[in-house]
Amino acid sequence: MSTQPLLARTSQKRIALPIRIEPKVFFANERTFLSWLHFTVVLGGLAVGLLNFGDRVGKISAAMFSVVAVSIMIYALVIYHWRAASIRRRSGGPYDDRLGPTILCIFLLTAIITNFVLRFTD
Repeated sequence: MSTQPLLARTSQKRIALPIRIEPKVFFANERTFLSWLHFTVVLGGLAVGLLNFGDRVGKISAAMFSVVAVSIMIYALVIYHWRAASIRRRSGGPYDDRLGPTILCIFLLTAIITNFVLRFTD
C-alpha cells in the first residue's frame, strides 16, 4: 500500500479533456449563414426589379445592388466556412466578426445614397 493520500496530486501535469461541442452550435452557424443568404436574395430581387422596370438610373442602381448582394454572399460563405472549421477544431476563440458587417453596411449605404442622388439629379 502507498503512504500517499488517495486524492493528493502526484505531479503538476494538466489533464486534457475533450471539449464537447453542442450540436446547436453547428445549427446556429448554419442558421446565421441562411439569414445572410435570405438578405442577399431580397437585395438581389430588388436589383432585378430595378433592372427590369427601371430607366438608366435604375439600371445603374441595379448594378450597384447586385454587386453588393454578391459581395454579401461571398462574405457569408467565407465566414460560414471559417466558423465551421473553428468549431470542428474546437478552438475557444470568439466566432464573431465585427469588421465585415460594418464594411458591407457602408457599401449598401453608398449604393442607396448613389441611387437617391442619381434619381434626384436626373
